[in-house]
Amino acid sequence: MEPNRPFGFDSEQQRNMGRIAVAAIVSLWVIPISILVSHIVPEPYMDEIFHVPQAQQYCNGNFRSWDPMITTPPGLYYLSLAHVAYLFPGMSVVKAATSFSECCSTAILRSFNGVLAVFCSIVVYEIIIHLRPALDERKATLYAVLLAIYPLHWFFGFLYYTDVASLAAVLAMHLACLKKKYWFSALLGSVAVVIRQTNIIWMLFVCCSEVINITMADHKDKIYVDDTIRIKGQPTPSNSVTLGSNLRKRKATTVVDTGRHLISTRKVSFQTCKLGFLDEIEAIFPKLWHMKLELLVSFSPFILVLAAFIAFVRWNGSVVLGAKDAHAVSPHFAQIMYFGLFSALAMAPMLFSPSQTVDLFQSMWKNKFLTFIQISLALGAGFIAVHFFSIAHPYLLADNRHYPFYLWRKVIKAHWSMKYLLVPLYVYSWLSIVTRLGKFQRKIWVLAFFLATAAVLVPAPLIEFRYYTIPFFFLILHSHTDDYRTWLIMGVLYITVNVFTMMMFLYRPFHWSHEPGAQRFIW
Repeated sequence: MEPNRPFGFDSEQQRNMGRIAVAAIVSLWVIPISILVSHIVPEPYMDEIFHVPQAQQYCNGNFRSWDPMITTPPGLYYLSLAHVAYLFPGMSVVKAATSFSECCSTAILRSFNGVLAVFCSIVVYEIIIHLRPALDERKATLYAVLLAIYPLHWFFGFLYYTDVASLAAVLAMHLACLKKKYWFSALLGSVAVVIRQTNIIWMLFVCCSEVINITMADHKDKIYVDDTIRIKGQPTPSNSVTLGSNLRKRKATTVVDTGRHLISTRKVSFQTCKLGFLDEIEAIFPKLWHMKLELLVSFSPFILVLAAFIAFVRWNGSVVLGAKDAHAVSPHFAQIMYFGLFSALAMAPMLFSPSQTVDLFQSMWKNKFLTFIQISLALGAGFIAVHFFSIAHPYLLADNRHYPFYLWRKVIKAHWSMKYLLVPLYVYSWLSIVTRLGKFQRKIWVLAFFLATAAVLVPAPLIEFRYYTIPFFFLILHSHTDDYRTWLIMGVLYITVNVFTMMMFLYRPFHWSHEPGAQRFIW
């Protein structure tokens, strides 16, 4: 019988209870806050003025209609049709809607993101359990609930945006790939791409991550022994000391039975050392070449999705659908700097804890010369990024409803030197992220994550914190922590931010002189 589990409950029953618990807890705030938001802000707001009418056109059967201002594919609208179709019979019985199109209201469309928020929390729970099978279900439940209140994800669960649906599809694709269900994963990947086209990068990252897992499955970390144990001139039996593959260091005392009495040797230090980056490359590529046909067959569904995406881009002439001038691909390298700092702040109790800081400086001190070169290159790249590739999009400068507007004006542009003074903080944030990931993931995985994040964010000219949600979830899901204190501090931080942003959105409207209607603060 496994520890911390009631008698008579097997692992699957325990997981079912965990899923139900996560869904129930998340529903406790999704339902009442969704009702409150739709009561105070009943009309479409911000990007909803494009998404809601487009979905309603589909509800009316006008599938050839398309708003040229919409930049993303119509995946969200097709999924919303299924949601409305599911609710319509019940609503017609209680006379809440007399027609299918009437059922396709702003409140009902928003409620779909509420449903997806609950679904997403269950998927997060499943990923946690899969990645960390030894983790207690109660901790997995708490971890999933904590991620459900991550501010950017939490806030847009109450509006009709593509963010929650995009995250749900990407995480479901990731989970299916982890479970080796490649065809199903590719199907979910195609859904993710049809919701938001940049998700093609995350599909490729998921594939890359799985290839790393497959090719490195037979490679273990190196084990170094400080000394050789000998008893009366005889080598110690190889089975006298047992090492776990997940150990960093262990002091072991060897006991040998001589037949008459036990002789205890001195303590010996064992240390496991992860393979270096070049060692991982050397291990992966020969295996990759050897398994090329097998991997091509296994990952052929993803190749089909990628080919279809490339064909679409060639036909469309661009990655974005509408408003191409306002969303033209731009070399916005400063964006990756902003993501590092934003994510580090969102994980501050985890990344900036005393133990994490000590680990960071110890790892730097071990290879002082190499660290000096790396930090110098990172600082140089950071200064170049903010000087030459820091873009002020017209939307950012003109729209005072978004928080990035104030951060740009009050922080980054407060003084000409401020954007340069922030570079060391950007670099330290990324060093903390890389160090944290490096404790649990292989170095080539960390590099793949950085490149995928850069591929998604760098071409985006507009600073939108909601673009950071998917890479943040990959980051935090693969940065393990079991510390209740860390979770508690992060939970308090997230709840505080959520209360503030929702109160500002609902109860602090303001007006523009050049445009009628109430304006509201939003991420």
